[in-house]
Amino acid sequence: MTEYLSIIIGLFSGVFLLDTIADLLNLTRLKVKLPKEFEGIYDSEKYSECLKYQQENTRFGIISRVTSFIITLVFILVGGFNSIDLTSRNFHTGSLVTGLLFIGILYSLNFITQLPFSIYDTFILEEKYGFNQTSVRTFCLDILKGTFLGGIIGGVIFSGIVYFFETMGPYAWLYSWITFTVFQILLMYLAPALIMPLFNKFSPLPNGSLRSAIEKYAKAQKFHLNGIFTMDSSKRSSKSNAFFTGYGKYRRLVLFDTLISKHTDQELVAVLAHEIGHFKNKHILKSLAQSILVTGVIFFAFCLLMNNKLLFEAFKMRYISVYASVIFIGMICSPILKVLSIFTNKLSRKHEFEADAFAKKTLGEPEILVSALKKLARDNLAHLTPHPLKVALDYSHPPILERIHALILN
Repeated sequence: MTEYLSIIIGLFSGVFLLDTIADLLNLTRLKVKLPKEFEGIYDSEKYSECLKYQQENTRFGIISRVTSFIITLVFILVGGFNSIDLTSRNFHTGSLVTGLLFIGILYSLNFITQLPFSIYDTFILEEKYGFNQTSVRTFCLDILKGTFLGGIIGGVIFSGIVYFFETMGPYAWLYSWITFTVFQILLMYLAPALIMPLFNKFSPLPNGSLRSAIEKYAKAQKFHLNGIFTMDSSKRSSKSNAFFTGYGKYRRLVLFDTLISKHTDQELVAVLAHEIGHFKNKHILKSLAQSILVTGVIFFAFCLLMNNKLLFEAFKMRYISVYASVIFIGMICSPILKVLSIFTNKLSRKHEFEADAFAKKTLGEPEILVSALKKLARDNLAHLTPHPLKVALDYSHPPILERIHALILN
């Protein structure tokens, strides 16, 4: 085993163990006694269902992770990447097409190994707890649409990176970074208009008390809305949410139809107030700047490790290529990004507290947002008392009890 291979296996194993330990610790935090803050929100049957859902969901996640880890490790050790590379080269095309074949085969193999878990999660686990509303037809169409769009978008990005690193010398990372950033920002504007409607139907919110309340609050905060829409999320899941799409004069509020059916007008305005809080505190721009910075660091790492002979030996590759370098360096960066996510998640949780504080300040009644948060937690069977390590690793939002305490006490 080469030194590079030992480092790679060590990185993957470290993240695997960290995530698994966090999940196991999270299971120990499922308290049989309902937290007093949720008395009257859960009955004994609903809370028992929540505990069972969290247990099964966590155990399923661990099984999925173990399987993926073993498959990846065996694939590396038996020279699977080299076999795919040799197969791709047999078509005797240029490096770009060969690279696309290489990554296409890798994606296909990963899709095949993950499909049984996706089917079980959707049609057995989520179905068991009343969340799944997805038909087999919708499930298959989502896969076809997602694969088609992912192939086009991913193929364009991958081809661009390969092209730059094959032709632009030491500044390839900079060209890649700039191009990727422009593409990322462009997608943020195009996705709401071109991509999201391929998966869901968006309908203007009808005139009525809810629309009037939302428009009145937005006007009071001098927050321009280009439209208020409902999304037919109920055709896939009974879980609830809301979000903004677009920027500037193209901002639109989107409410899940499941959210509207389960909350009062005041609670929905409180959810909107929280989302507006993100804009008022410039959280969207800060998160975008953070993402751009991290992407730049990754592309610079590409520059340092591109076509590294020892790296290719670790993956048992016969030939060195830019397209394979992109895949291998991305794999190495993945565990590093996992560690980095501890800090980005912490910042995200800070932003959530600030958005809650904005909602509290502008509404003047924190109890309304607290009520909405409690219902969301109940309806989504959220973990009410997650372990701190799990929160640090995976939670972009603060645990629900922490949000409630901050709203009531601060």
